Amino acid sequence: MAKYDNMEFEDLLFEADDLIRDNKIAQAVSLLESIISQAPDYGKAYNHLGWVYETKLRDYERAETNYRQCLAYTPEYPPVYLNMAIVLSTLGKYKDLEHLLKQALTVPGIDKAAIHNEFGILHELCLDYNAAIDSFKKAIQYSLNDNNVQTYMKSIERCRSKRDYFTHN
Repeated sequence: MAKYDNMEFEDLLFEADDLIRDNKIAQAVSLLESIISQAPDYGKAYNHLGWVYETKLRDYERAETNYRQCLAYTPEYPPVYLNMAIVLSTLGKYKDLEHLLKQALTVPGIDKAAIHNEFGILHELCLDYNAAIDSFKKAIQYSLNDNNVQTYMKSIERCRSKRDYFTHN
C-alpha cells in the first residue's frame, strides 16, 4: 500500500469534493477516475467515487465495488466504513455488513457511536429487537452529540414498540 507524501492527490480530492458540491457530477467522476488511473492504490479516491455512485447516481453495486477497493488499499480510512455500511444495508447484505461493522470498531478514529447505530439498524432489520436495543444503547454510550443521542433513544423506543407488538400479536 503506497503512502502519498505529496499533497497532490489530497488536493485533487478536495477539487473533486468541490465539483460534487457544485453538482458537477460527471466532472467529479472524471477527476476521480483520473486520480485512480495515476495512483491505482490510492484508496480515498475509490471511497469518493463510491460515494458519488451511491448518493448521486444510486448505483449501489458500483458503489460497493469502489468501497471494497478503498478498504483493500486504505483500511485505516474511517469514512469508508459508514459509507459501505449504508450500501450493504441497502442491498440487504447483512452478513457482509456485520463483518464490516466488527472490523470498523478496530479502526482508530472511527465514530463508534455511528458504528453501534449501524449495528442497531442491522439487528432491527433482522428482527432481533433486543440486540438492536443493546446496540442503540451502546451508540448512546459513545455519543457526544445531543441530537444523535435523541435519535438513538427514539430508535430504542421504536424497537421496544415493535418487540412488544410482535410478541403480543
